Parts: sequence; C-alpha cells; structure tokens
Amino acid sequence: MPTRRFEQIALAQILVGGCVVVFGACVLIEHAQAQPAPSPSTGSIGQRDLTPEEKKVIMDAVAPALRNPGSAKYRWANFPAVVAEDSVNYCATVDAQSPYAAYNGRQAYIVKAQMSGNRVSSAVIGLVAGGKDFAIVTNMCAKYGLDPRNAN
Repeated sequence: MPTRRFEQIALAQILVGGCVVVFGACVLIEHAQAQPAPSPSTGSIGQRDLTPEEKKVIMDAVAPALRNPGSAKYRWANFPAVVAEDSVNYCATVDAQSPYAAYNGRQAYIVKAQMSGNRVSSAVIGLVAGGKDFAIVTNMCAKYGLDPRNAN
C-alpha cells in the first residue's frame, strides 16, 4: 500500500514538472516570435559603443552566472544608436570561468537591457553558455538579428 501511494506521488510530480517545462518553453517561444528581427541590411549604420556605465550594468547582470567574475574579460558588440523601445536584447561574449568546467573560456551571452533616456539603465541575463553550447546562444541571438561573435 505505501509503495502504491509513493508511485502515485512520484507520477504526479513528474507530470507537474513536465507541465512546467512545456509552459516555460511556450513562453520563450511566444516571446521570441513577438520580437521582430532587425533587417540585416542595416549593417553597422546607427550603431554606437556602450558607455562605461552601460557596460557596468551589463557586467553586473552577467556576473552571477560566472565563477570568479572579477577576472572576466568582456568583449563588446556595437549597440543601437537609437532605441525606440523600453528594452532591447544585446548579445556579446565574455572570456571567463564558468561554474561548469566545460563552459570555461569564451562564452556567449544575451541580456535584456532596459532603456531610460536612450541609455541602458538595467539588464537581466537571458542565457550564457560556452563550449559546445555557444551555438545555442548564437542561434537565440540570431532571432533578434544579433551575433555575439561580432563582439571585440
């Protein structure tokens, strides 16, 4: 009898966990489809470098995903000169230690940057990965017309 009850609880937990994963994937897909990709023909027209203050905001968002963030070396991609939205996605790379040894070294990341007065005022990390998963971040960035490999 207790074994049967345990099996029922375990099955319920698996089903709930599966529903959570499916719901999370649906939310991510919905968000990705709602973001129009910029035209790749614009090239670097209308691009600018991030200010030191904006870089710090982004570093503060990425740092919790790194091991020993003080030794990280960031490579910065250009940023849109004018942002008409309240937020914008930004992709670049960081050379750093990861909590997961397979990701040590060059890692791509995507952040959602909140804008205020056409400047980055806050940022939230979306994803950071290196090693064989570097391509996952690159593909996610490509949905927004971005490429972290352009960071220098």
